[in-house]
Amino acid sequence: MTSGKANPSPEAAGAKSTRRRPALFQALGRSAPPLEIEIGGVPYRRREVFKHDSWAATALYASGDRLAICKFNREHSVFGLPMGWLGRRLGRREARMLERLAGLPGIPPLLGPVRAEGRARPNACARVFLPGHVLGAGERVNDEFFPRLERLLAEVHRREVAYVDLHKRENILVLADGSPGLIDFQISFALPGGIGRHFPPLRWWLRCLQRSDDYHLLKHRLRCRPDQFPGEAPEAYIARHRPWWIRLHRFFGVPLRFLRRRLLVALGIRSGRGSAATETNPEVAFRD
Repeated sequence: MTSGKANPSPEAAGAKSTRRRPALFQALGRSAPPLEIEIGGVPYRRREVFKHDSWAATALYASGDRLAICKFNREHSVFGLPMGWLGRRLGRREARMLERLAGLPGIPPLLGPVRAEGRARPNACARVFLPGHVLGAGERVNDEFFPRLERLLAEVHRREVAYVDLHKRENILVLADGSPGLIDFQISFALPGGIGRHFPPLRWWLRCLQRSDDYHLLKHRLRCRPDQFPGEAPEAYIARHRPWWIRLHRFFGVPLRFLRRRLLVALGIRSGRGSAATETNPEVAFRD
């Protein structure tokens, strides 16, 4: 969700021809994000589609010199089962996270409710566009980038939120001034209000997720700025600091990810080893 472009991976550069995702594997089916929408009553027109996967379609919209990102969460049915309820829930969830983190540097402000094609779109979440580019693999950012990102993440945690999706570098932005930004709060976790926030199992789960955030931040920092950790090989340092629940997740998650990629390759949606960069219309983070 940026103005910059990512370098293609070696696999993407040599990828075989693939076909567009079937409707089943797109959040809006065969439909694209609407060409024209209203955000808080202000008309916007679509400029570019950044991503359209099974969970959401995300596009850049403009109204004069104002730029906005609008994410339309899942509403297409799955084998005849309605999924609009899931899209509405995901849209409300991300909006609540942005409201909770309002005012933090590097967190995009939430915009108003979305309407398109004459009706309200409760599955949509609109926020301000942050100019910059996705953190590149091994990108040598400035000396203050990761210390500032560490402080930002600490403030997110202080507000009793776990980001959860920090393992994806495409969710970390290098903003135009070189400072860090975070996007995509679709699966973030926050303690509920009222008495529920004191429920011990929920607080334990929040701490686990927040420690996972810290681990993934460390991983990105070591790979982009290993010079800030002299004296030990980055991969050895990462392995030594990996929490046990991440080890457990990797034990089950890696084989499932492999099978998912094999399925997408078998369907002709991806090629090679199934990297997202090999799709016909990959998300903006993987485009040349």
